[in-house]
Formats: sequence, C-alpha cells, structure tokens
Amino acid sequence: MAQSQEQDQVRKAVRDRYAGIVENGIPGGGSCCGETAAPAATAQTSSCCGTAAPQAAADQDEISRQLGYSVEELAEAPEGANLGLGCGNPQAIAALKAGEVVLDLGSGAGFDCFLAARAIGPTGMAIGVDMTPEMVARSRELARSSGKNNVDFRLGEIEHLPVADNAVDVIISNCVINLSPDKPAVFREAFRVLKPGGRIAVSDVVRVAPFPADWLKDMDLVCSCVAGASSVPELESLLGEAGFTDISISPKDESKEFIRDWKPWTKLEEYVLSSSITAVKP
Repeated sequence: MAQSQEQDQVRKAVRDRYAGIVENGIPGGGSCCGETAAPAATAQTSSCCGTAAPQAAADQDEISRQLGYSVEELAEAPEGANLGLGCGNPQAIAALKAGEVVLDLGSGAGFDCFLAARAIGPTGMAIGVDMTPEMVARSRELARSSGKNNVDFRLGEIEHLPVADNAVDVIISNCVINLSPDKPAVFREAFRVLKPGGRIAVSDVVRVAPFPADWLKDMDLVCSCVAGASSVPELESLLGEAGFTDISISPKDESKEFIRDWKPWTKLEEYVLSSSITAVKP
C-alpha cells in the first residue's frame, strides 16, 4: 500500500472513531477504535487518548483532574465540552496572555479552546481545528449556546491547517499529534502559522521503549494514542527540522498512574508517558 493510502486509512479510522464518541459514546462500550484484544478474564473499557469510555460528566471531570485540570477550569468550560480525553493539560504550560491568538490542534468538542478563551480574554481569539465534522459541530453549538464570542472552530486536518501564515501567538494540543500519520507536516504547518516569536505548548504521549512489532500496525493502538507515539529524540528532530528552537520535551513519570489504566493488560506505562512539549519559532 502506498504511503498516502496508509495515511488516509489512519485518518479515516481516527475520524470515524472520534465521530462515534460524539454520536454514541465509544463504540461497543470499548475503545474509541473498536474492540480490543484483552483476555476475557481482564476485558474492560479501554482508552481513547487517556480515558475509559465516556460516562457521566462527574467521571469525565475526575479523569481531567488526574490529567492536571483544576476545579476552576472544569467549572469554566460549557457543559458537554469536556469528553474526558487527553493526556495532560496544555493550559498549564502555555502561559497564555490577554489578547493572544491561540490555536488548538485537534480541538475536539472545544474543551481546551474554551479554557484558552477565558485566559486570553475578549481581545484574544481561540481557534480550534479538528478533522471530525461531528466534533466541530458540537464545539460550534457549545460556543453559540454559551455565548462565547472569542472562539472559532474550523474543520480541517492538522497537516493542512485552515489558518493564515504568521497569524498565531500560541499553539496548544492535547494528545492529538501522535495520531497524525504525517508528523513532519504537522510541525511544518505549526511553524508556518505561528508569528515570529510564537510558541508551541503541547501535551502528548512519547515512546520511552520500543513497541512490540505487532503494535505498529494495530489500528486500535494507533487510534488510542499509543502506536503513533514518537520518541523524544524523534520529536526533537522533527521540531528542529521544521525550524523551531528552544525545544523542551519533558516526560512525566507520574503519568504512569493513569496510563496503566488505559489498557491494563498491555502494560502501556512501560512504553509511553505523557510529556510536556514546548518550542519557539524564532
């Protein structure tokens, strides 16, 4: 299969499964990518970038608290924006300022965008880009119903951003870049849309040990924010090749506490960790 066909296959699988989260919850009560291979004796709901199947809002809030969101942040977002997804809190490392333009890669139902909108105030703008129409429709409706005027949700792929050159102060993202089958394009696009002096502040998973060979073609693990994870040296290289400087990638050992719950029978915490990733466009 040609590389472009493989990339399209991955995008379709990810898009279909995340659409299912909005419309029906996680398909079959299992992972966002379908049935898992857990032994019958240990089978349980599995992950979708860091969560069990979406349940009540209280459960999603508890997941988000584990990822580093404060009670105040959880109370700020419109009801329905927090789907309990992610592997960290990019707000904690973004140092957002009033009046800034913020771009969220893979904005989902808008949770991080709405929090960014609060931080940048009415003179700023939070732009969310997501390739899943159902997610964009959800986030737009939440913006309308909650009266949030400094957010803008756009349908598009993070490898081909619907954003002008040199238009953004800060790029955030929460456990999405690992899902891309063309990460060099993601970072080239991020560099393009950032203003000179602009910055990236991303929470994502990094690979800390070689994956078993069969994991790399397991679409369930690709969609579950596992098999697509890059190592720290790989990410440093990709960011540097795109033109970024002041690159910092900090894996978090404490993330093992929630990663081990994603797919307990696979011992994921031995292979991936959540990480804070920052860099600057000169």
